[in-house]
Amino acid sequence: MGPADAVSSPGSHPRLRTGFGVWVRDLMISLGISAFIIIFLYQPVKVEGTSMMPSLEDQERIFVNKFVYRLEPIERGDVVVFRYPRDPSKSYIKRVIGMEGDRIRIDGGQVYVNGEALDEDYVPPAYTDARSYPDTEVAPHCYFVLGDHRSMSNDSRDFGPVNQSYIYGKAVFGYWPMDKLGRVR
Repeated sequence: MGPADAVSSPGSHPRLRTGFGVWVRDLMISLGISAFIIIFLYQPVKVEGTSMMPSLEDQERIFVNKFVYRLEPIERGDVVVFRYPRDPSKSYIKRVIGMEGDRIRIDGGQVYVNGEALDEDYVPPAYTDARSYPDTEVAPHCYFVLGDHRSMSNDSRDFGPVNQSYIYGKAVFGYWPMDKLGRVR
């Protein structure tokens, strides 16, 4: 055993430790970035229920953008996720139909916004219902939301407009099942 053995043996261990240390560092950075994205930007959620069919189906997995409404306003047609006004521990997902100041009326299932019939191509004829709702003005900082499966939805017709403070995200992308992969419309 010469000096070469003494030099090569200690030299191989630091490489192992360095390789492992790099791997642990990269793993920690990846976990930190993932946590930041999930906590502040995009949250994966599972749709539970049929109130948004056919746009979103029961057990479908989607990403919700939790940051978008800090940069842009909520718009009519957005599919939003919000805390249920009657039990804030539950979350609901619905489509925005009316915004603050809008006059909403539903006559035999036909939705009118500010006196004009709303064209709702996302609601197939089989999913409509004949419910009516009296002419109502949406209060400031509130939104009138409806499920796309009107005959199976608990929405603003039942619990009233949703305050903006309860809305925490916009459904943006479906990722499971694979045939539903893509933007939420």
